[in-house]
Formats: sequence, C-alpha cells, structure tokens
Amino acid sequence: MSAANPVTLPLSGYKARHVGFAVDGKVATLTLNRPERKNPLTFDSYAEVVDLFRAAARDKTVKAIVVTGAGGNFCSGGDVFEIIEPLTKMNAVELLDFTRMTGEVVKAMRAAPQPIVAAVDGVCAGAGAIVAMASDIRLGTAAAKVAFLFNRVGLGGCDMGACAILPRIVGQGRAAELLFTGRSMDGTEAERIGFFNRLSSSETVLAEATKLARDLADGPTFGNAMTKRMLEMEWAMSVETAIEAEAVAQALCMETEDFARAFRAFAARQKPVFEGN
Repeated sequence: MSAANPVTLPLSGYKARHVGFAVDGKVATLTLNRPERKNPLTFDSYAEVVDLFRAAARDKTVKAIVVTGAGGNFCSGGDVFEIIEPLTKMNAVELLDFTRMTGEVVKAMRAAPQPIVAAVDGVCAGAGAIVAMASDIRLGTAAAKVAFLFNRVGLGGCDMGACAILPRIVGQGRAAELLFTGRSMDGTEAERIGFFNRLSSSETVLAEATKLARDLADGPTFGNAMTKRMLEMEWAMSVETAIEAEAVAQALCMETEDFARAFRAFAARQKPVFEGN
C-alpha cells in the first residue's frame, strides 16, 4: 500500500502516477482523476496522496494547495472493486493496516503547513468527503452531493477522523446526523451549515479556488502556516493555554521580515509584497 513512484523534491518536478498533480508558481493542484468512475481512490492513489502532502511539508516553493476532482465530480470514495471487495477478504491485522494508512491522508493534510483549498463539485462521498473535510477551506457548488456514507456500507461513521473534525466544522448535532444516517446533502445545505465556505458555479469553482489559493500564497506564508498549526493544536487546549500559545506563536511571527515589510508598506501607503520569510 505504498506509492510506486516516491515523491521527490521539488514538487514542481514530480510526475504523479495515480492522481493529477501540477505546480504553477506558488500553487500546487492535486486532481483526483478517474472521471469515468467519479474519481474513486485506490490503494495506490491513497498512498500517493499521503506522499504528496508529506513532501509538501518539506517544499519551500509551494505556498498553497488546491484539491479537486476531474470530470464534474470530486471523489466517490474508495473504489468498490479495487478497495472494498479486497477488504472483505482481509484479516484483522491487514484491515487495521489499511485503516491506519487511510488515516495518514488526513494526518498528512493537517501537517502540511500550506493552506489547502478544496474545489468540490458533483459527488463528494465517503473518503472523498473526508478529503474535503480535511482541507482548510472548501468551495462548493449547488450541484455537489456530500455524503459521509460509511454506515450505509455497514461501517461506523468514525472514519479517518470524521468524529473529531466534522463536529468542529458543522456542530455536534449536525455531524451526528450526517454520520449516523450517511445521507447526502446538496451544496446549498452544505454551505448553510458551514461545511462549504461559499458556493460557486460548476464552471467557476476551480478557478475561484485557485484564485483564493494564489491570494493565500501571496500572503505572509509563515504567518499562514502558524495560523494552520494553531488551529490544529488549540483543539486540545483550554482557553487560557491557547491564549499563551498564541502569544508565543505571534511573537515568532513578529520576528519575520514579512512583518517588517508590512509596516514599511503601511508607512509608505503601499500594498505589502510578502516573501514568506
């Protein structure tokens, strides 16, 4: 269950085998690209996605990442015949290896310092919904169909961190309903309850997600990385501990040249040009 083509740095030179991957300037775009099957994940694509996000944590040129799907859909989850069927024949040790491997996708996404923007259209189900959930910002369409459908295939809704992360996005009650029922919600509902940050059209969602990623990449990237890290760490902190942790984090940000650049630009009534240091 490992990618056959190890990810090497820089990411701009990496040739993906199981997903689409491209770097344009400071923004990388990862595309789940099996459109004839609504972009399901396989053992190989799971592993390559993990490797890509782990490599992103070491890459100094990529400042933001877009995740999307090809052909009008985001991702239909694990491939029924290439993943689900083999799982029914595995023993307990093999199954635990698999579920830990899929969880590494979310761990790698959360550990990558770059803001991750998901552009979601069409089917976004199972592990696909998890990938969207693990992104930092989600742009969707009214045509999107989001479903955490694990219980509909006889499993628990507790998959890849869903019981920890989804309630923090949509609230405990809504997360419980989605995870207990496995029902699908359209993009309008997903935006209303806060799963999607906003809606775009199917024709523009990827372009808008890419623009947002470029705007973030042009920002103070050390500060952005610190924001992402603190959003993650403070889940397990008291308010008092969080305030102290943020004091330390912000003091570190104040040591960056980007902070000094922002002051000089403000004093000169100019827009700051951040360089990420």
